[in-house]
Amino acid sequence: MGNTIRFGISLDSELLDRFDALCARRGYQTRSEAIRDLLRNTLVTQEWEDDGTRSAATLTLVYDHHKSDLAQKISNAQHDAHHLIVTTLHVHLDHYNCLEVLVLKGICAEVRALAERLISTKGVIYGKLSLATTGANLC
Repeated sequence: MGNTIRFGISLDSELLDRFDALCARRGYQTRSEAIRDLLRNTLVTQEWEDDGTRSAATLTLVYDHHKSDLAQKISNAQHDAHHLIVTTLHVHLDHYNCLEVLVLKGICAEVRALAERLISTKGVIYGKLSLATTGANLC
């Protein structure tokens, strides 16, 4: 980790008031902590723009396991991409619906392709890829 450097920024007073309110709602003790998180989020998003970068993510799926062969299709897709899947969590939400969370790690393009394949599988009610990072490129 590098040295801490202080710098100043100029903001419109209304924008600063809104930022301070956001900091308070989210429980930040200082503006610096909030700005660091904003910068890191932007850097993670940028990291995902390079399809060849190794990164991490979570994929959340909700589906009705009674739909014809849906659970088998999801399982087959996961087996095809086992090298990207670190772990999975499967929760029975009710008699019909399941929530599945996959922790993924690998080349961004491959992770994104797996997520799109699973989310677009007929019968999946909800799917969301949440970008993360391995942390290798962040301070």
